[in-house]
Parts: sequence; C-alpha cells; structure tokens
Amino acid sequence: MQTTLARPLTLRGAGLHFGQPATVTLCPAPAGQGIVFERVDLGRARIPALWDRVEQSPLMTRIVGEGGASVATIEHLMAALAGCGVHDATVRIDGPEVPILDGSAAPFVAAIRDAGVIRRPGALTVWRVLRPVEVTRGDASARLEPADCAAIDFEIDFPDAAIGRQSKRLVMGRDTFGRELADARTFCREADILEMQAAGRALGGTYDNAVVVDGARVLSPGGWRRRDEAVRHKMLDALGDLALAGAPILGRYTGVRAGHALTNALLRKLFATPGAVDPVACPASLLSRLPHLSAPAVAVRAVA
Repeated sequence: MQTTLARPLTLRGAGLHFGQPATVTLCPAPAGQGIVFERVDLGRARIPALWDRVEQSPLMTRIVGEGGASVATIEHLMAALAGCGVHDATVRIDGPEVPILDGSAAPFVAAIRDAGVIRRPGALTVWRVLRPVEVTRGDASARLEPADCAAIDFEIDFPDAAIGRQSKRLVMGRDTFGRELADARTFCREADILEMQAAGRALGGTYDNAVVVDGARVLSPGGWRRRDEAVRHKMLDALGDLALAGAPILGRYTGVRAGHALTNALLRKLFATPGAVDPVACPASLLSRLPHLSAPAVAVRAVA
C-alpha cells in the first residue's frame, strides 16, 4: 500500500552546515510521486529525492535539480519519512538546507505522527535485492544482499573513547525506527567541528544539535541519550540515504564505517549491476517487515 501524509506539517530551524534558517513544509502528494523537494524561494524548483540526484559528500546528503537548485542535509528528514512508511510527499523549503533541529529525526517523526498518514489501496512496489552488491573505500564498506525484510547492520570504530567500537542489527519493521533510531543525534569530534567552522562549514552546529566529543569526554549537555547512540545515528543516516532508491528496499544493508557518499555509491552500483535488483509488488506477508508506523498510534485511514 502506498502512503502519504494526511495533512501538511511545518517545522522551522537553522541548517547545520550553512546556518541559515529555513521553513520546511511536508505536504500530501499523489500516489506514485515519491518524495519531491520544492525550493519555494527559487520559483518552486522541483528536485526528486533520488540517488542519481545526489552530489556526493562525506558530511551530508545534498540533491541537485536540473536547473542547479539544491537542498542539503536531507538525510534525517528522509530517514523519518522512510521510517514512518511515507512513500509520497512534497517537501516545500525556503532555503538551501533542511533544518537540523535537535540533530536527530525525532522532531520529524513526532510531526508525522501528529499529522497522520493516509493509506491507499493497492500493492506497494519495492526494490527486491536479488544478488549481493558491495562497495569499499579503504577500511569502510557498504553492502546490500537479499533478505525477506528491510534490515540494517552497522559497525563503527572510532579512536575516541567516548565512542569506541559499536555495532547493532535491526529489522526495520513496524515502529522500529521511531522506537530504536529516531532520537539518535549526529555526533562529531570537537577538533573536527572547529576545523569545519574555520572552513565555513558546520555554521549552525551547537552542543544542543550534535553530540560533541573530545577523547573520552562528551561535551554536549546531558551526554549520550543511549550508550550506543553513535551507531544508531549511523543507521538512521543509512536509512535516509537508502530511501533515495525511490521505494523501500527489500534486502539487508551492512555498513562498516560507512558514510553518506559510500551508501550513495552502493545505490549507484546496485542499479548499474544487471540482475542485482528488481521492482516487485511487495507480498502482504512481508509488509510488517518494512518500515512503517502502527495504527492507532498514528491517524491512519484508507482512501480510494
């Protein structure tokens, strides 16, 4: 079943990298449209949220439209839409970057829950992974392989004692995203954020919208929300980047020290490899093993 939002919802805040305030409004969209961004400050330039529109960057996910209009740092919003099972939406934004809010996807999920989701009749088309595909860069790797679910496995290993080595595995079924990943915030080293700001990046970064560490110390007030919040956030990012496939992926993603650019490279290889993936109508028996919100936790109603 395809889904969209029951009504528009609006959030406002500053972007992490450029520091500019922006208003973002998520609107219902026609069945089959997918997720499309509109830069309302640029004459409603439309940018489909798709893997081949990505301008690769290790620090964020930015999509670029035909006329050069772009929207940056879309990964948390894309993760929230994917994690809540929203397949069609128009995202209207009046600036170059999605607001960072608290550094997680939780504010987006809360707004989507409040707005509600409309369920449309008919089969949901998904990308079924048919054969393993993998990309590597140095000691980092990202892999997709066949599975009868949407699953994410992730492993990170940082020299900073405040992060260290963490791993986690999840099947992204009903409410899993909201329960396990949505509140995990972006994180960085203090030295990195100072270097980025000196270079004109991370201008909207604060101790309140990112977890900043320095060796064994956590500098952000309140510390970690979860002991393994760092790896959970990397899984959140991966789900948002995988959502740029344009439909849910039925398969297992495994990331080892992977980032935005590597996950996008994986999607590019997936769709360039003959016989690796196929669009299929998702069997009803597997819908519960794809990301979505449960009813009646959210206002869900079927429409013709």
